[in-house]
Amino acid sequence: MTDYAGRLRLGVNIDHVATLRNARGGDLPDPVRAAQLAEEAGADGITAHLREDRRHIIDSDIDRLMETLRVPLNFEMAATDEMQKIALRHKPHAVCIVPEKREERTTEGGLEVAREENKLAGYIAPLREAGCRVSIFIGADERQIAAAHRIGAQVIELHTGAYCDAHAEGDFATRDRELEMMREMSAYAHSLGLEVHAGHGLNYETVAPVAAFPEVVELNIGHFLIGESVFRGLGPAIAEMRRLMDAARA
Repeated sequence: MTDYAGRLRLGVNIDHVATLRNARGGDLPDPVRAAQLAEEAGADGITAHLREDRRHIIDSDIDRLMETLRVPLNFEMAATDEMQKIALRHKPHAVCIVPEKREERTTEGGLEVAREENKLAGYIAPLREAGCRVSIFIGADERQIAAAHRIGAQVIELHTGAYCDAHAEGDFATRDRELEMMREMSAYAHSLGLEVHAGHGLNYETVAPVAAFPEVVELNIGHFLIGESVFRGLGPAIAEMRRLMDAARA
């Protein structure tokens, strides 16, 4: 079972540096440079989502990240044959299986595992055999977490988007219900022996309550940090998030 007494890890998602680059074309701003700056600022890992439509991260970004990163890469991907082949070629430290729809702006919810249990078990087996840690991006739902455990995932990442959205909308009753469900499901997942991560939509106002969950060992945060870096720089933006996470954990 995971020892969660140590320092809470911060994974920085660099997708939206690539979004900015792709809006104009060309090579700048470079998401790989952003990853290197995030490393220097204390990120414990880098997350990049290679979508089917390549709307932000592209294949050459993954190639260069694998060549240059000194911290682990968390490779987010849909459960497609194409993405499995790419992951098996690169063998990143971790792969996180996420739901993906072309029409969505960003990942809208957790993966439906229970309904696709047999298919997903077969899909992730070669990834595990290649040495990748397999994570499932999932809602705070006992049925889905149990299914993730049965198919052989080593990690779940709880989708924090509904909690963050409710906070932004001032719907504090819903926010608190979502937070309590995540708290309960973090403990449940840990009891199964799963490593627990969390992410999606977290910012300076919403990070502390999630960071305080003792079972959560990693937070993955991207869009907010990239946006905040416009105003204060990427290093200082990450340093402030790190400070808030550490204070919540203490």
